[in-house]
Amino acid sequence: MFKKILIANRGEIACRVIKTARRMGVKTVAVYSEADKDARHVELADEAVLIGPAPSRESYLVADRIIAAAKQTGAEAIHPGYGFLSENAEFSKRVEDEGLVFIGPKHASIAAMGDKIASKELAAKAKVSTIPGWNKPIESAERAVEIARDIGYPVMIKASAGGGGKGLRVAWNDKEAFDGFTSCRNEARNSFGDDRVFIEKFVEEPRHIEIQVLGDGHGNVVYLWERECSIQRRHQKVIEEAPSPFINDKTRKAMGEQAVALAKAVDYQSAGTVEFVVGKDQSFYFLEMNTRLQVEHPVTECITGLDLVEQMIRVAAGEKLAFGQKDVKRNGWAIECRINAEDPFRNFLPSTGRLVKYRPPSANMEASQPVPESGGVRVDTGVYEGGEIPMYYDSMIAKLIVHGRDRNEAIARMREALNAFVIRGISSNIPFQAALLAHPLFVAGKFNTGFIAEQYPKGFSIAMVRHEQPEFLLTIAAAAHRVFRERAATIGGQRRGHELQPGHDYVVVLRDAEGQREQTPVTVRREGDDLLVAVRGGSQHVVSFGDSLRDIAVRGRYDGQPFSVQLERTGLDYRIAHNGSGVSARVLSPRVAELEALMPFKAPPDLSKVLLSPMPGLLVDVAVQPGQTVRAGEKLAAIEAMKMENILFASQDCVVSEVAAKKGDSLAVDQVIMRFQ
Repeated sequence: MFKKILIANRGEIACRVIKTARRMGVKTVAVYSEADKDARHVELADEAVLIGPAPSRESYLVADRIIAAAKQTGAEAIHPGYGFLSENAEFSKRVEDEGLVFIGPKHASIAAMGDKIASKELAAKAKVSTIPGWNKPIESAERAVEIARDIGYPVMIKASAGGGGKGLRVAWNDKEAFDGFTSCRNEARNSFGDDRVFIEKFVEEPRHIEIQVLGDGHGNVVYLWERECSIQRRHQKVIEEAPSPFINDKTRKAMGEQAVALAKAVDYQSAGTVEFVVGKDQSFYFLEMNTRLQVEHPVTECITGLDLVEQMIRVAAGEKLAFGQKDVKRNGWAIECRINAEDPFRNFLPSTGRLVKYRPPSANMEASQPVPESGGVRVDTGVYEGGEIPMYYDSMIAKLIVHGRDRNEAIARMREALNAFVIRGISSNIPFQAALLAHPLFVAGKFNTGFIAEQYPKGFSIAMVRHEQPEFLLTIAAAAHRVFRERAATIGGQRRGHELQPGHDYVVVLRDAEGQREQTPVTVRREGDDLLVAVRGGSQHVVSFGDSLRDIAVRGRYDGQPFSVQLERTGLDYRIAHNGSGVSARVLSPRVAELEALMPFKAPPDLSKVLLSPMPGLLVDVAVQPGQTVRAGEKLAAIEAMKMENILFASQDCVVSEVAAKKGDSLAVDQVIMRFQ
């Protein structure tokens, strides 16, 4: 076994690998860029080495500096994590040539599976089901259209070296095929230095289901069941679960055996994932093989009880697998939500900055530790409260993983965990994740990879989420207000005869973005630890809080059932979020509510004459000039942040009067880019 390993990565996955190495008694070396000097993985590792400036191309992607750091610290092996150099066959070979061990598959296996065209040909030879398509590089957009017509729309246009949603488009007609080919080739050239593009049939109502495989250097390969990864947004996975609620045991076995056959065909030695697209009739086709640890590997760890990082390290050290296929168990149900630094109410644009508050839910499961028999909650992260989310890397804050006896229990546990997960200072996708978990089609397991696009075609807003208990949010607001009033009544120094009285009768006022006002009279009375809330024209509810309401995450009981809710008091407003739904409520006395109704509504400013930066980032392109007439849908500018390019389009016909920012500027959120006449 190795005495010391270097982790050629950052953030959550670096912290994850460190935990297993520590349990195995293996010392760790972290590498970090200048932007990550205070990062959590640097603190957790036994040693840390600075490898360059913030941009990944000058630090985490520089093989020479990583190998030099390993030699400098005496590390015997390098674990690449995922992303960066993890699937770079050249890097893997360099590591081996330098006398070090690459904790992952051999470079020949990475090369064979890293090329999507060659991997499909190899899969066909191994008798793995492959999808109809044109698997040779296509030389022009015109030729791409011809091929797409021959295959039959819809088609999927993919860059051979693509990944992470880059270099991938779905085309439903000739124009989309022409434009999609051009975009894919440009993205692939810029991101991967390889502009080869191929086309394949797009399976309608597809599900994305992947098989986890594990092989050693002694010819043994097993599959560790499947992961359902169909809940995606723009080809990026959002929620993953194991097992899949869709496929049957016959399909599960067939997919597993084909994945093993492919792994054996390339002499695969490590953890890897074979991805399939599965049709509504349970027909399945090979997509690609990821020759690395997957982001969603914890759900497999939860249902099998295996530590995949440990297995990777043991295999790299030359050990045989200690178990065979018949020994791989499948216990319960696991779900993972990716918690990202993005604003779901601004079309999921990246959100960078300081984590003013970071309070994950209570966890009783830990990476590298056995799963408790009753299941539980696990949080894998590389951040901490007060730390920065930099603009140079991906947007992941944490992975929230739960395990339950069955799918319904896992869903319920995940919803409670999301309700208790507090992030402030930056925006996160927690409200969207909570809404997905509450969606009846998700709960029923009736979804495919188009689920988010179909259910949220115009984006996501809080108004789209209807709480299953309509009176819950306003009842919590009224009960919380009573607690705050009781607390205020105990403050000393009040004038005798004029002491504050908590009172019983209130009016809960809700107002939407357009200024529409809705008010509900309530009566709140105290009975011991319970608050009895009577809603006028509704019913009576019993609320008890399990804490003093000093934290944002609040636990308690509502009509005898436990709940977790996020509650903040901002000025006169109570902001409450629960299960993806939220309100901003004012709780007033009847007289104050009567007077407040007479106050004019201050409408938000008209922003139709300006283009504002929707996020912090780098302005990489300005596509128009002052005086230019622009049609709705035309490109105005492009902003880059967190490795993604975001194009800003005109929402209406207009004439550009001024361009206030220039290419190369670093923009703040809501900074003016241009003005219109």
